[in-house]
Amino acid sequence: MRTRRVAILIDGGFFLKRLSKLVPNQFCDTAESVAHSAYLLCKRHVRQLTGERGDPKRSRWLDHVYRLFYYDASPFDGIAHHPISNQQVDFDKSDEAKFRRELFQHLRKKRKFALRLGKVTKEDGWHVRKTDITKKLLRTREWLHLFEAAINRSIDSPAPDPMRAEDAAQLQKIVDVWHALSPDDLRLGLRQKGVDMRIGIDITTLTLKKQVDTIILVTGDSDFVPAAKVARREGVEFILDPMWQSVNDDLHEHVDGVLSGFSRPRTNRADEAESTAPADPESETPPQAEA
Repeated sequence: MRTRRVAILIDGGFFLKRLSKLVPNQFCDTAESVAHSAYLLCKRHVRQLTGERGDPKRSRWLDHVYRLFYYDASPFDGIAHHPISNQQVDFDKSDEAKFRRELFQHLRKKRKFALRLGKVTKEDGWHVRKTDITKKLLRTREWLHLFEAAINRSIDSPAPDPMRAEDAAQLQKIVDVWHALSPDDLRLGLRQKGVDMRIGIDITTLTLKKQVDTIILVTGDSDFVPAAKVARREGVEFILDPMWQSVNDDLHEHVDGVLSGFSRPRTNRADEAESTAPADPESETPPQAEA
């Protein structure tokens, strides 16, 4: 069997969003388990690519690996004033920042893993997290005329008429919507910078320096297409792993295959109930990643 030269590039933000949909909770609930799942995903891809069979613990899959790249951004470490809680929020001490830093430390300890970190910048102010809450807040705009009418009545008459019952009910709805808004419903506008650029540069560099013959990219983003074209023109096999997220049909013409390292996510609750963790914590793959 010939030795392949494989590079696997993982879009970390995308990987974290999709992982919990593909594996049981015990394989994505801690930074260590997420790092282990990333390692297992790479291992499974290389074993499938090389057709290796037999005992996974005796696998020499790393012999085929040039490097395993994980792309993400260093957590935001700034301080911002929360408009609802009226308190300073130190993002450097947040659970998300602690999780990312711990994850990066575990990945650094994995063989042949290389971290490529961009940065996070504050683009603008606070935003509502959920679209349904945003719709409710925007809907209150339709009722602002009630406030205007109440103000006009108070100006024009020293003894304003009692507000009609239906108007009072509408005004109460406005009050209820805004009172229901909690600090957790808002997020600060943050943007990753330099991550996609690093992916594109590494694909091009690996290709032009002829360091690999196969690139596996784990992402759901189509921004990679120009770099993928360069790789394929130079004879590099380019495989996309969207982790079972649907991709546009026209993307297929720019890659040499769409493969997912983990099995298709289960949608039947009875199937999910049957899923159990492996007895051996060092077993090759999560239960739902078995072929």
